[in-house]
Amino acid sequence: MSTQKNKEKLELLQGTLDLLILRTLIFGPQHGQGIARAIQETSDELLLVEHGALYPALQRLEERGWISAKWGTFSNNRKARFYTLTAAGHKQLGKETTKWRRLAKAIGRILGQNQREVKSHVRTQTQIG
Repeated sequence: MSTQKNKEKLELLQGTLDLLILRTLIFGPQHGQGIARAIQETSDELLLVEHGALYPALQRLEERGWISAKWGTFSNNRKARFYTLTAAGHKQLGKETTKWRRLAKAIGRILGQNQREVKSHVRTQTQIG
């Protein structure tokens, strides 16, 4: 997954694409390009999901039983695999969302500290060690 060329690159933690795919599929079945487009649009064009990352992730999620896939036809009469969130995938989405929010909150606490507190803490830890 990468970002648009004219914006700052965002590095994502491992497993983030899986979470984004599961979240996208909560709104109903979707084909691969539709999933990629939904992630890009929902992120205000900051995240661009490359096919080289998307399709292995879809395969991995299907192997884990978190999504299912079946062949179908979309608007321009082209065949595509449509992916659907399974009950196990819905449960996993809940678990992963909780973990992600806890991680974001912890990072937010660290980034929210003012510099004086951080420097004081580092100085104290250096004196102790």
